[in-house]
Amino acid sequence: MGADKPMSGDGPSGGDGGDGRDAAVLFDVDGTLMDTVYLHTVAWWEALRQAGRTVPMSAVHRCVGMGSDHLLDRLLGTRRDHGGDSALSAAHDTLYAQFWTRLAPLEGAADLLRACAGRGWRIVLASSAKSAELRVMRDALGADDVIDAATTADEVEASKPSPDLVGRALERAGVPAGRAVFVGDTAWDAEAAAAAGVACVGLLSGGWTREELLRAGAVAVHENPADLLAHLDAGVLRGPGALD
Repeated sequence: MGADKPMSGDGPSGGDGGDGRDAAVLFDVDGTLMDTVYLHTVAWWEALRQAGRTVPMSAVHRCVGMGSDHLLDRLLGTRRDHGGDSALSAAHDTLYAQFWTRLAPLEGAADLLRACAGRGWRIVLASSAKSAELRVMRDALGADDVIDAATTADEVEASKPSPDLVGRALERAGVPAGRAVFVGDTAWDAEAAAAAGVACVGLLSGGWTREELLRAGAVAVHENPADLLAHLDAGVLRGPGALD
């Protein structure tokens, strides 16, 4: 994986970093740029099954996009014995890693990043994946030439739907919340973005409905990266001037 582009001003007050760009698009990765949501669903379902926990796969799917702490709270309840959480998370990681060599980007994902960069946006991956997993996805995505920075789950204490990851992505972009747009595929993305004061564009590629994403705070919803790319000039991502 290539290194992030050099950036000055590691925070909302960082200005344009000397490159003239003062606005950013913050992209979730799983389900937004990469076709991985249902692979995570299967991995969590199997990890839970191996631990003697029977959870419907439909319920697991609805929690993908949260951090593992929130996911397990939602699926197993907050009053459970948390002593087994680390083992469950490790089992998920091991099972999911079996798919690493086959991970694929969603149609139009890399072209979308390049089109946004060409319109003057900084490009930041606001991922809740762990560092090694994000490296694999960035290699599969093949768009490091336009990615300015990236976040991982390792950098924040509270995962989505808490706004911490979005806040960290803003710091990495060096722009304030009003000069950024978040693109995600789950209600947890939209809620996290809203809590951070960032407009969110939703994608249906993660399996959530249009109505659910709008209700969670998305300002617009598209089918997938290719559909968003096709309508780029008609929406908020047409250029940083759309935020003025």
